[in-house]
Amino acid sequence: MSRSGLRVLVVGSGAREHALAWKCLQSPLVVRVYVAPGNGGTGRIARNLPVPADDPAQLVRVARKEHVGLVVLGPEAAVAAGVGDALRDAGIPVFGPGRDAGRIESSKAFAKELMARGGIPTAEWAAFSEPEPARRFARKFRGQVAVKADGLAMGKGVVVCGSEEEAEAAIDAMLVRHAFGRAGATVVVEERLEGDELSVFGVTDGRRVLLLEAARDFKRARDGDQGPNTGGMGAYSPPAGVDPELLAEATDCVLVPAVRELARRGLDYRGVLYAGLMLTPHGLRVLEFNARFGDPECQVILPRLRSDLVPLMLAAAEGDLSARPMVEWGSEAAVGVVVASGGYPDGYQTGFVIEGLGAVPRGVLVFHAGTRFAPGRGLVTSGGRVLTVVGLGPDVEHARLAALSGAVRVRFDSAYFRKDIALEAVRG
Repeated sequence: MSRSGLRVLVVGSGAREHALAWKCLQSPLVVRVYVAPGNGGTGRIARNLPVPADDPAQLVRVARKEHVGLVVLGPEAAVAAGVGDALRDAGIPVFGPGRDAGRIESSKAFAKELMARGGIPTAEWAAFSEPEPARRFARKFRGQVAVKADGLAMGKGVVVCGSEEEAEAAIDAMLVRHAFGRAGATVVVEERLEGDELSVFGVTDGRRVLLLEAARDFKRARDGDQGPNTGGMGAYSPPAGVDPELLAEATDCVLVPAVRELARRGLDYRGVLYAGLMLTPHGLRVLEFNARFGDPECQVILPRLRSDLVPLMLAAAEGDLSARPMVEWGSEAAVGVVVASGGYPDGYQTGFVIEGLGAVPRGVLVFHAGTRFAPGRGLVTSGGRVLTVVGLGPDVEHARLAALSGAVRVRFDSAYFRKDIALEAVRG
């Protein structure tokens, strides 16, 4: 395939996909970027295509029609729908795994069993489809457990419990009241771990793993890590307290064994593998795997990448990272603050006019998620997480202040954001 005149299709509609499209457009190899279905921000820099992210047949048709040479899968829904399989069957290079390999994210029980077989450190756990055995297991830990819906639940299917009452309520919500439908028909209950969280990312061609920079994200809705779990309210990179030795351990003990175990099962994983870790007093433990870039971590990692992302993704998609494409990182820090709709992650309204983007300070990046253009009204909200505002600086403190200086200028009815993202790195 020609390495110039490349047309890239990014699948998805969030801030992660906006960041991916933004980074792809910086490549001298790329002549056109499409985003399906995209959002109000991607439509300003690329061509949005009205195709759902989880529709394999339509995505194959549009990729052929537009002569796309690389497809980048953004959201987990695209992986779980088998978009990668359909595109590869059509001979189109895809950065992202197929459905079966993607079960490392779409099934918590599959991921835990893979960790056990691969010798990957994780919490003590068990899977259940009936409530009473799950309750008994939770009582073994005095309710200090995490209850996880086995399937995909839009980042909301995890309840971290601090008592037997909370654990029983979470188990009943999933297995008795079916709060997450089929995604919660099976639950994983695991011992609750304590420590700092860390997100690590490795690009893989199914055999080799090339480590990217790490990040730390913040899942709770409110300052001080209060409120319900969300899909992520912010992130920063590089994370405090993380050195090259720890990242080497994460590569050797987590990412490489996971790819090796997938390959042993005949599952060819090509794309980025994301491991969510807990740094416990007893060493690192895996909380979860994701079969794609994290959101909002992607928005703070890609601005720090100085080198071209496209050759790296293309090499992984074509199954050959042996040449080790150049990866060069900047020394600056990045902090991303998510501006969300009031009520998120629970009930919230959309359709509010977004103002203030023109007042965001120069150098501060804004990646769109839940936005769209409404005729006669301009840019309006269309989701729970509306924008990720990213500040860069010589250190985390300066990057954080830059991000907040942009977030405070974004205005729409009931907008809110966390003011303590990355504060831990400043306080020390």
